[in-house]
Amino acid sequence: MIAEKSTVLLKSTDMEAAKLDISRYLRLSGMLNETEIQTIGQMMQIKTFKKGTFLLREGQVASYSYFNLKGCVREYFLKDGEEKTISFYTEGDAVGSTSSYVLRIPSKHYLECIEDTTLTVMTYENDRKVNTLFPRLATMCSSKTEEQLGAYRDIAADYMVSTPEERYLKLVKIRPDLLDRVPQYQLASYIGVTPESLSRIRNRLRSTG
Repeated sequence: MIAEKSTVLLKSTDMEAAKLDISRYLRLSGMLNETEIQTIGQMMQIKTFKKGTFLLREGQVASYSYFNLKGCVREYFLKDGEEKTISFYTEGDAVGSTSSYVLRIPSKHYLECIEDTTLTVMTYENDRKVNTLFPRLATMCSSKTEEQLGAYRDIAADYMVSTPEERYLKLVKIRPDLLDRVPQYQLASYIGVTPESLSRIRNRLRSTG
């Protein structure tokens, strides 16, 4: 099942705009011709998911891959009943559980829309077909995946050697958009502190200018 809640197809005008957005993104890659771009567009859907929709739950095998056109998706896992936020996917990000999707194993993570979110949706079967038909797209997707995995490694390494305050300051510098889009308890989880500790960090930084 793709999501717990029902999805809503975009209105035709919004749908056309979304299709133009994804076509523009594919053109910018410089790796695909117009025929390839049109064929890929026909094999993917564009849907808007309501805030609170789960795209994937722990224990499910990921059967869809997504690309974020508008909105925010949170990736997290549960440890002893507590949510541990791993990442936030916003506009221009590929969204998914890579290991579950590629290896066909149960996911250890959750993917939750924390805003009304518009995504391209590709089934695993169509994804395989597209990558077989268009090897250049497979190369592009592989490069994007490696880029995201590299970013995860950098985040993990930085997490090990930085203080919560340093992690918060880096978040402010690199992802300031999240400060107004994400609930404080989720931001706190992302940098590895309690909401109360995050409030103290913010107050301390404000008092010191």
